[in-house]
Amino acid sequence: METDVPAPRSIAASLHGVLRLCRQAVRHGARLAIDIALPTLCVACREPVDGPGVCATCWSQLSFIAPPYCERLGIPFVYDPGPGILSMQAIADPPAYARARAAVRYDEMARTLVHALKFHDRVDLAPTMGRWMAQAGAPLLADADLLVPVPLHWRRGFSRRYNQSGALARAISRHANVPVSRDALRRVRATAHQIGLSKAERAANVQGAFRVPPENKSTVQGRRIVLIDDVLTSGATVDACARALLRAKAASVDVLVFARVVETHKSPI
Repeated sequence: METDVPAPRSIAASLHGVLRLCRQAVRHGARLAIDIALPTLCVACREPVDGPGVCATCWSQLSFIAPPYCERLGIPFVYDPGPGILSMQAIADPPAYARARAAVRYDEMARTLVHALKFHDRVDLAPTMGRWMAQAGAPLLADADLLVPVPLHWRRGFSRRYNQSGALARAISRHANVPVSRDALRRVRATAHQIGLSKAERAANVQGAFRVPPENKSTVQGRRIVLIDDVLTSGATVDACARALLRAKAASVDVLVFARVVETHKSPI
């Protein structure tokens, strides 16, 4: 009597399965060895920490910005004046952009992180800083169609080799699932560093410095855009960028930065 006997598994298939298991074991072992030999380090002071981020000491030195704050500028209030209240600065001198948000105040620890990312090739800081920015700007990102990093002039970009705002934008994009356009905005004029300039001098320094290239206007038109930068001081740079994007028919422009300068005397009306 004939019976159906399952065909034996081929030797090649069996070897393939064994090799796959071996590769998985090797990868797991390699990751374990790296974790033991090279523990995760604090992004600020480089001391070992249990997970990605900063150590407890550095964390305690960061001043995260949370409500209540000015709905327009994101400047924190010392007390809660109620929903939708604007600061005196937002009413007296409203910016071109709709809303601005920042993850932290620009204090000593924030300055250390920004300068390391910006001037000392510490692009490994961008994922952590970008994660904090994505959390702070969640309402802006929920409405966004496009992330646009504040561009460097090509000469500065060539000497620095990367744009810190672009690195932050890419990190935020991974968390918020919003695409990034590096070419939507161009810095067409080299500008002096803003450090040490007054508010009026900062505005004059960046006037006409940004433009949406004609070939990229379709990327901007009708889009809800979030501008990404590292620090907001007077707001002159992001305001000039927002005006250029709005002239190219962007539907709206918001601003998301890692840190912003906060003057302690600012209060709501």
